[in-house]
Amino acid sequence: MTVEHEPFEQDVEEVQAAEKETDDKEKSEGGLISYKEALPKMVHVLPLMSRPFFPHQVIPMIIENDLWSETIKEINDSPHKLLGLMLCKKDNVEDITTLSTEDFHPIGTVCKIHRIIEGDKDEHLQIIVEGLQRFEISDWINTQHPFMANVDYHLEVQNEKDAELKPHVLAIINTIKELLPLNPLYNEELKMFLERFSPEEPSSLADFAASLTTSSREELQDILETLDLSPRLEKVLLLLNKELQLAKAQVEIRRQVEDKMEDHQREFFLREQLRAIQQELGIEKDDRTAQVEKFRERLESLTVPEAAQKVIDDEMDKMAVLEIGSSEYAVTRNYLDWLTLLPWGKFSTDHLDIPKAREILDADHEGLEDVKDRIMEFLAVGKLKGSISGTILLLVGPPGVGKTSVGRSIANALGRSFFRFSVGGIHDEAEIKGHRRTYIGAMPGKFIQAMKEVEYANPVIMLDEIDKIGTSYRGDPASALLEVLDPEQNSDFLDHYLDVRFDLSKALFICTANQLDTIPAPLLDRMEVIKLSGYLTSEKLQIAKKHLVRRQLEKSGLKDDQLILPDETLVNIIEDYAREAGVRNLEKQIGSIARKAALKMLEGAEIPIEINTDNLSDYLGKPTFENDKELSGVGVITGLAWTAMGGATLSVEATQIHNYARGFKLTGQLGDVMKESAEIAYSYLTSECEQFRVKKKYFEKAMIHLHVPAGATPKDGPSAGITMASALLSLASKKQVNRSIAMTGELTLTGHVLPIGGVREKIIAAKRVKIHEVILPDANKRDYDELPDYVREGMTVHFVKTYPEVAKILWP
Repeated sequence: MTVEHEPFEQDVEEVQAAEKETDDKEKSEGGLISYKEALPKMVHVLPLMSRPFFPHQVIPMIIENDLWSETIKEINDSPHKLLGLMLCKKDNVEDITTLSTEDFHPIGTVCKIHRIIEGDKDEHLQIIVEGLQRFEISDWINTQHPFMANVDYHLEVQNEKDAELKPHVLAIINTIKELLPLNPLYNEELKMFLERFSPEEPSSLADFAASLTTSSREELQDILETLDLSPRLEKVLLLLNKELQLAKAQVEIRRQVEDKMEDHQREFFLREQLRAIQQELGIEKDDRTAQVEKFRERLESLTVPEAAQKVIDDEMDKMAVLEIGSSEYAVTRNYLDWLTLLPWGKFSTDHLDIPKAREILDADHEGLEDVKDRIMEFLAVGKLKGSISGTILLLVGPPGVGKTSVGRSIANALGRSFFRFSVGGIHDEAEIKGHRRTYIGAMPGKFIQAMKEVEYANPVIMLDEIDKIGTSYRGDPASALLEVLDPEQNSDFLDHYLDVRFDLSKALFICTANQLDTIPAPLLDRMEVIKLSGYLTSEKLQIAKKHLVRRQLEKSGLKDDQLILPDETLVNIIEDYAREAGVRNLEKQIGSIARKAALKMLEGAEIPIEINTDNLSDYLGKPTFENDKELSGVGVITGLAWTAMGGATLSVEATQIHNYARGFKLTGQLGDVMKESAEIAYSYLTSECEQFRVKKKYFEKAMIHLHVPAGATPKDGPSAGITMASALLSLASKKQVNRSIAMTGELTLTGHVLPIGGVREKIIAAKRVKIHEVILPDANKRDYDELPDYVREGMTVHFVKTYPEVAKILWP
C-alpha cells in the first residue's frame, strides 16, 4: 500500500464542500450532533507501511484493487463511510495477507472516505480520505485480512489550561514561518490548514505540524500516541526544529550546486564563444589535430630512421580515425608520445680534453691511480678515434670505494648526461626490455626511459649492483642484458613496448659489482673489468680531509671553525672505527661526531669544539676494532685473505692435543675448499717429514688440532694452503717465527705453490696491521709489479714456487 503525503488542493476543496453539505443537511433535519460525534464502535482496519495518518489530514491513498476493493465498497455503502488506518510495526511487508494483529501499533486514526477513483487497468484503487479522530483497538473481530475491530476513541476535549499551551503554540507557528521560505510546498499546505482550522487550536496545529515533517515513521507514531497536548506540542516542536535545520542544509547545498553550475555554464558559454571566434578566424584546432601537430613539431629536430618513421606515420594515420574517448586512442597517443620524445639521432658533443679529464678525476677521487690511468687510456683511445663507444666497463670492488662516483666523474669528464639505476634485485625481464603494449600500464624498459630522460642518444648509463641481479618465473634479466651490453647487437636494440629498433651503441655503459663470482659468464665476457681495491690509511686520511669532513659539516649545519678534527684524530677514527676497504663507514663516523658536536654547541659548549684522541671515545664509544696483536708462538702463522669488504689478515693455530693416537681435527667454520687445503698440507708434511727434519713418528702418534680464529665468520678458499702447512711445520719442529711476516698461496700435494687472487687487497691488509714482509706465489709476481708504487712502498715480498722455499724464508 502506498500513501501520498502531499494533498491536492482540489481534493481538499471537495472535502470542505462535502462537510458543509453534511452539516447543512443535519441542521435542516434538526439534528443536534455531527458525524464526528457519532463514530461507529466497529470499523474496518487498513494497514499503513511508510508513515502514520494524523487527524485533520486530507490525502489520496493508492491501494491494491484485488485486496481491498470489496472492503472499500462495503465501507463506502455504510452510512458513516469510515475506516481505521494503523501503522504496521514492519515497513517491508510484501504480502499483506501474512499480517497479524500483533504487527499493528496500538493507536491509529479513523478516517472518512470522500471519493473513490479506479486506477489504470483496475490494478489500483485511489481513495481520498480525511482523518477524524485517534482510536485504540479494544478487541479484534477479524484477526486476518480484511481486518475488523471494536475501537475506543480518544476525543479532543477543550482544555481549560489552553492558555498554558500558548508559548508552545507560538513557537510552533514561528518555526513554521521560518520553514515557509525554504520550501514552497509548505505554503500550500499551510493555506489549506488555515482555511479549515484556527491556529489557536493546539491539537489540530500539533498534528498538522507533525505531518509537515519528514521525520521517521517511529517518531511520527510517537506523536500520534501522545494524547496529552503539552508533551505532544514539545515533541512536535523538536521535530520541527530538526526539519528546519535539514531544510537550511538542503538550501545551502542547493545554493552551492547552483553556484557551481553557474560557473560551469559560464565557462562553457565562454569556451563556445571562443570556439566560434576561432572558427570565424580559421584558427580552430581540435584536440586530435593539436596532438598530431605537437608530435610533428618534435620530429622536426630529430633524425628518425626510415623504419621508425614508417611506424610513426602509420600510428598517426590510425590516430586520425579513432574516437578521442576510446581506449585505443589513449594507447596510440601514449605510444606516439614515447616515439617522438626519444632522441633519434641526437648526440651531445664529447669533451675529449685529456688534461681536463685528469683534473676532474683527481679532484673527485684520492688515490686509485691505476684506475684513473685505465680511464685516461680509455679516453685517449676515444679521442684518437673521434668517438667513445663499443666498450662496457665493469668497476669491481668492495662497498664504499667509490665505484658509482667514478662513473659519474667519467660522465663529467666527457660532458655527457649521466643516468644511473640499480639492477640489484631485479627479477622481471620487462624492467630491461619493456612490456608489451597490450598490457594495462605498459611502459618501455629502463634503457629507453633513460634515453627519454637525458634527451641524448649517447649518455653514460650506470648499472649498479650487477652482481646481485636475480631471476624468477617472469624471466631472466641477466640474459636480457646480453643484447644491451653487446656492442655487436645493441645498435639494433628492440624494446618490447616500442617494437622498433633503437641504437644504443653510442651510449657508454658502466657497471658496478662487489664480486665477479655471481655475474653470469656470458655477461662478464662482454665487459672490461677495472678493479678498485680498498684504500690505505693515508688515502682515507686525504679523502676525509678533502671531502668527507666538509660534507658532514654542511649536513649538520656547522661551520669550518666550529668543529676541529686534527689529522691524528682522523687516523684514530680510521684505524679504530672504520678499517673497511671503503670510506662509507668512515663518513658515517664523522657524521656522528658532527651531530653530537652540534648538540653540544647548542647546549652551551665552548666553540670551537676540538675532537682529540682523549675525548674521541665520548663521541663514538668503544673502538670497534682493537689493535690487532699479531699472534705468535709455536704453531701460529699469519695468513692473508680476501673478502668482499677487502683484504684481511688471518692467523692459523695448530696444537697437539695428545699422542695416544693419530688424528687431525679442524675448526673455525671452514668451507669445503679450505678443509681440503688443510688436509693437503697435513698429507704433504707427513710425506715429507725427513726433508724438514721432523720425526715421522710424530705424525703417526700425534692428535693435531688446527684452528682458524674468528669462528663465527665463515671462511673458504684455497689460498691458505702454505699458511696451514707452515703452522703444522712449526708445531712439529717446535720452532716459532720470530718476526712479523704474512703469507698466502695454494699448496699442492707435491709441494708446489700455485697463484692466488686479490693480491692488492691482501698487501693493503698487511700494511694496515703494520706487517711489511709478505710471501707470495711466484706466479703472482706480475700482479704485484702492477701495483702502484705507494702500495708497494716499504714492503718486502718473497716470491716462491715450492713450499721448501717458504720454510727456508721462515726459518733460515
